[in-house]
Amino acid sequence: MKVNRRTGPRHNVTPVGIERVDPACEAARSLIEQSDRYMESLYPPESNHLESVEALRLPNVAFFGGYIGSELVACGAVKIADDDGCYGEIKRVFVVEAHRGKGLSKAIMARLERHLKESNVAIARLETGIRQPEALGLYRRLDYVFREPFGSYRHDPLSVFMEKPIARMGESMTAPEEVVQR
Repeated sequence: MKVNRRTGPRHNVTPVGIERVDPACEAARSLIEQSDRYMESLYPPESNHLESVEALRLPNVAFFGGYIGSELVACGAVKIADDDGCYGEIKRVFVVEAHRGKGLSKAIMARLERHLKESNVAIARLETGIRQPEALGLYRRLDYVFREPFGSYRHDPLSVFMEKPIARMGESMTAPEEVVQR
């Protein structure tokens, strides 16, 4: 049994597999559609910057899924861009509602950052919305800092822009904590 120094013993540790997934597969499309509906409930169309399945299949994009057992319950992507220096843009981080609060988004983020490190990309950037306090809290805990709009983004009162330097090859990165079943 694992023991967390702050919260004590952990029970019911759920093994999570994070692996690269084709965003066009049925399970990934279902997650993307759920994400779309969630984002559309929070923001008007002009404030949603959602990548399509087709865009997520481009060679400069890596799409990862988080599995509990054989069920795909989380996803995230990173798009390598060079329109504002070389950076990786974090996209489509989403966890099925029934599995939120278990550390899946943190595990997905760690895998996306590892992909950037393996690709020798030194900066991770993201755009998220002001109506997502859980996401903002996660990104702050992961050491993302606020910045101005990047790439083709323009100022939007409903958007927040953040970035984080990624450790280069040979430098250490902190491994994600185990995921806990609640």
